[in-house]
Amino acid sequence: MRLFLCLSAALLATPALGEVPRVMTDLPAVHSLAAQVMGDLGTPGILLDKGSDAHHFQLKPSQARALSRAGLVIWVGPEMTPWLDRAIAGVGLSGAVLELIELEGTHRQGFGGGQAGVAGDADHADADGHDHEGLDPHAWLTPENGRAWLTAIAEELSRLDPDNAATYAANAAAAIAALDETEARIRTTLAPVGDAPVVVFHDAYGYFAGHFGVNIAGTIAFGDAAAPGARHLAEIRAVLERTGAVCVFPEAQHDPAYVETLVEGTGVRVGAPLDPSGSALDYGPGLYSALLSGLAASIAKCVAPE
Repeated sequence: MRLFLCLSAALLATPALGEVPRVMTDLPAVHSLAAQVMGDLGTPGILLDKGSDAHHFQLKPSQARALSRAGLVIWVGPEMTPWLDRAIAGVGLSGAVLELIELEGTHRQGFGGGQAGVAGDADHADADGHDHEGLDPHAWLTPENGRAWLTAIAEELSRLDPDNAATYAANAAAAIAALDETEARIRTTLAPVGDAPVVVFHDAYGYFAGHFGVNIAGTIAFGDAAAPGARHLAEIRAVLERTGAVCVFPEAQHDPAYVETLVEGTGVRVGAPLDPSGSALDYGPGLYSALLSGLAASIAKCVAPE
């Protein structure tokens, strides 16, 4: 009887031969990549509600149930979404888990752009004593990782669903080719920006800036939760003057009042709010390209308006 129960549990946890796995993702960018690889075979689920803060999210009971039934969970990692780390441990997940930021071939770096082979390689504290150190988890913001993750997602889905392996591989190849074209367009968009210094709201854009050569002169808030103190705002104000920064960018899900206070009387332009997680965009296969392209367009429109 015990053997029968164990076999039954294993069958419930493992997709049947030829069955497309039930996929759950954490963030819009990851959902977009998974959707491109799955194509017409299925639609991945996503846990982060539209417009929500990726760092500080709380699962609803229905989402926890959906997570527990997943055959494959694809996520960036606990540094980005600690709430999902706790949920994976708490719901009794029996499916596979693909932690993208730990995959071989993923480019990883510390906050501020330093290389980070493991968390803790790069340390930084802002003027008010808030630490923002170690591995920068916003790793989807470089197409280099987008390509690596498309391949990894296809390989994992093929392992779980070998009957559809050729389709997953073909979809990933097509998505990579489209991403190459997106990257070329972004470089054209950003060409007029050159090395003009800009200030962003929080330290989330290191991968994007490093890959595309955007000059980030300062960050209003280093931490994802801590509000910038008066001392740090004064230091960033000095950065604006010293570097000749031309634009400051607010951010989705954050109070724009800090930006307005910072630029008052300086003549520095305020750009459109940036959305590094893509939670304000329409979820789906096209989101990843739209996210990267949108960041470039917002930066270029403010720095080099036509």
